[in-house]
Amino acid sequence: MQSLVLSNTLSKKKEVFKPLDKNNIRMYVCGPTVYDFPHIGNARPLIVFDVLFRVLKKIFGGDSVTYVRNITDIDDKIIKSSNEKNIEFKKLTEEITKSFHEDCKFLGCLKPTFEPKATDHIDQMIEIIDTLLNKKYAYEQKGHVFFDISKFPSYGSLSKKTIKDLNAGSRVEISKIKKNPGDFVLWKPSKYNEPSWDSKYGKGRPGWHIECSAMSKKYLNTSFDIHGGGLDLVFPHHENEIAQSFCANEKFLAKYWIHNGYVTVNKKKMAKSENNFITINDLKKKYNGQTIRLAMLFTHYTQPFDWNEKILKDAKITLDKWYEFYIDDNIKINENNLTFLLDDLNIPNMITNIHKLYNYAKEGDLESAKQLNASCKFLGLFSQNKETWFKFNKKTSIKPEEINSLINERNNARKNKNFKKSDEIRDYLLKNNILLEDEANETKWKFKE
Repeated sequence: MQSLVLSNTLSKKKEVFKPLDKNNIRMYVCGPTVYDFPHIGNARPLIVFDVLFRVLKKIFGGDSVTYVRNITDIDDKIIKSSNEKNIEFKKLTEEITKSFHEDCKFLGCLKPTFEPKATDHIDQMIEIIDTLLNKKYAYEQKGHVFFDISKFPSYGSLSKKTIKDLNAGSRVEISKIKKNPGDFVLWKPSKYNEPSWDSKYGKGRPGWHIECSAMSKKYLNTSFDIHGGGLDLVFPHHENEIAQSFCANEKFLAKYWIHNGYVTVNKKKMAKSENNFITINDLKKKYNGQTIRLAMLFTHYTQPFDWNEKILKDAKITLDKWYEFYIDDNIKINENNLTFLLDDLNIPNMITNIHKLYNYAKEGDLESAKQLNASCKFLGLFSQNKETWFKFNKKTSIKPEEINSLINERNNARKNKNFKKSDEIRDYLLKNNILLEDEANETKWKFKE
């Protein structure tokens, strides 16, 4: 089998993947900040690094790969959201984390090896902050602890930004109590009624960046193979991780830095102010998770991805074609059909190859049909059997589990005499060819004739 090649943001070039230990492949990917329902921008790294996880497991063996994806459950956005919604922050983060896990399942993503939460690792963060203070890489100021970027000459190596650029105020938080504009927070005092933890610097909470250095060290050691995330995390988040981790541990953090491109919606940046903010939860009402997954895989992970209705329709049409040759067996993918993924996860080329396999399968080539199945399943597709796919995708776009969930939601609304909500759910299902029948003790559904 040929070597895996990946685009390394640190070197700005494609490199052959040479693990630190071929028997212990380690990958850390930045997960969600659980202040609101995950959106389609969050979906892309979930899918991209899920495919990379599958590739690494295939090459090196499942037991040799450790995949860590964190949960940020303490952050300014979380505190703001909990205040706005008048809900205790832990309850909010638990609800959003639960929704996130449902989204991962919906999108066909494998579970990571570890999924640590920031609030469970405050002690590890404080330990690193203490080390940085003792080594004079950090300083205290009015209850805050800042990292001093002037003490780390290599700062900017990932983003290719210079300290001079940063001192001009490029995407940094300006504060009069910092020595340099680019210095970043390791610890900050908590305001009244905000979550806080005890430390020698006073009651407070960690800055955002320190959590990943602490959790990656605990689960993957001081140095590991791959650090991943969206392109928006290169600066300042990943740049700051590199600085604080190297200064604390005197070892490089990750050998390969892999980033997926930005997501836009109809060529515009996704934002609530643009009225184009799309959550994965919203999409469950209209699309099958496989359709969304394939749509995002059409574009190479390093390139920008534009979310639009056409690409979703194309993905649905494509899956309808491929599902014609669904085989309910676990078929091993051959090396020729895996080769595309070894070339920097070139999934678009792999999809082109699946189209070729489809054409051969139409001509009666059984081996091509088998490899079409093996290729789709390797990419996290074909998670339903043929009968289920066509039954629920020709008559309705709603999955059976969502229908049952909406029925439960409607029943609760009726119990609470919220008849407006109850009628809205009934009408929504009817528009999607689902007819409800209320009987004595239960509600049944069927397809509208």
